[in-house]
Amino acid sequence: MLRGASSHSHPWRAEFRATILLAYPLILTNLAQAAIHATDIILLGWVGPRALAAGALGVNLVNAFLIFGTGLVTASAPMMARELGRFRHSVRDVRRTVRQAMWAAVAIAIPFWLILWQAEAILLAFGQDAGLSADAARFVRAVMWGLLPFFFYLILRSFVSALEKPIWSLIIGGGAVLFNAAINYCLIFGAFGFPELGLLGAGIGSAIANLIMFVGMALVVTHHKSFRRYRLFGRFWRADWPRFGQIWRLGLPIAVTLALEVTIFNAAVFLMGLISTAALAAHAIAIQIAALSFMIPLGLAQAVTVRVGLAHGRRDPAGIARAGWTSFALGEAFMLAMALVMLAMPHFLVHAFLDESDPRNAEVIALAVSFLAVAALFQIVDGAQAVGAGMLRGLHDTTVPMIYAALGYWVIGLGTGIWLAFGLGWGGIGIWIGLAIGLAVVAMLMVARWVRRERLGLLQR
Repeated sequence: MLRGASSHSHPWRAEFRATILLAYPLILTNLAQAAIHATDIILLGWVGPRALAAGALGVNLVNAFLIFGTGLVTASAPMMARELGRFRHSVRDVRRTVRQAMWAAVAIAIPFWLILWQAEAILLAFGQDAGLSADAARFVRAVMWGLLPFFFYLILRSFVSALEKPIWSLIIGGGAVLFNAAINYCLIFGAFGFPELGLLGAGIGSAIANLIMFVGMALVVTHHKSFRRYRLFGRFWRADWPRFGQIWRLGLPIAVTLALEVTIFNAAVFLMGLISTAALAAHAIAIQIAALSFMIPLGLAQAVTVRVGLAHGRRDPAGIARAGWTSFALGEAFMLAMALVMLAMPHFLVHAFLDESDPRNAEVIALAVSFLAVAALFQIVDGAQAVGAGMLRGLHDTTVPMIYAALGYWVIGLGTGIWLAFGLGWGGIGIWIGLAIGLAVVAMLMVARWVRRERLGLLQR
């Protein structure tokens, strides 16, 4: 009896191990990409508050397009995973997906560049300061050229992840953090004989760092023995309209879902600004802490898409269930631990951002501590919806989750937040409660859809 129980639990142990081995390089790669952004902000802060403000404006504008494009090319991950689950040594079909994802990236990057070239006019239309808008536009016109190589890097990262060898994306991403810091320092401040370009230098440096990431991954997939037989860049010019269409059909709902999630947080920043400067500052601190811990469920969501996709390709319902629930349990366990940390030591976390001995910071600290109490609940449901979305992507289910995101974030979450903050006068804490409720609704809808996957016919896709 004991032997039978041990044997029965073995597949779950194997899934746990496979998930961890796939997820940890993806998590660390996400942290590396966050570190690149943090490095740019720190270096611009050394230039001065004006450069920092203009850089922040530019980064926020570019990020809106970057997130959308990221969602589109993310479709390549479940497509390759399902094919490799079906035929472990498939080459031609995987190559088709990589090439057409790159075609899709080119197709979306060109209009993005045309729009971002008008960054100054866009920022002025949003009521931004004329001088800051002009400075931000100089930054944007340089950094925007890094979008296409970054999308290419993401596609190649999906490729190595589908083959369950994501360590290469971590190695390249980690190297890019160091390269980005060095090149940006040189170009911003004119160190080591480089021209002193300030904001423009930050944009050029970040674009070059993205190009280096793609070139690094391209060299790996071209020369490493595990990848070179795929000949990913051979006959790159050949059209494959059916596969190109598949990328768009699967990827566009992912892109819209990610855009809805990102823009709801942008809206929250705007609403906090309407309440008070202290509320806005406290929100920035709380959301930064939450965003850092979110990297773990985000990496698990990327991993579970591949693990579910592989099992889906094998037509293995039990494997699909194990893959989904293993990542979900890992994500929720981590976020529950983070929630307990936020409840137990909020002052310790806030102290990393503000000096508690300075009486001028008292109001912001008090607000940030109150926001972290809600953020504890926020963590648990945010992790659930992120991993839940990844589970469903592994089944090529992206359109209905997009509708869930629109309903949960923008109708329920934003509507509740505005009502609590301004209708009932709860202020910033009302915005946070609204966000948490919206995320909770999305999480419940995602998990309910996953539970009903067989009845809904998702396994037959």
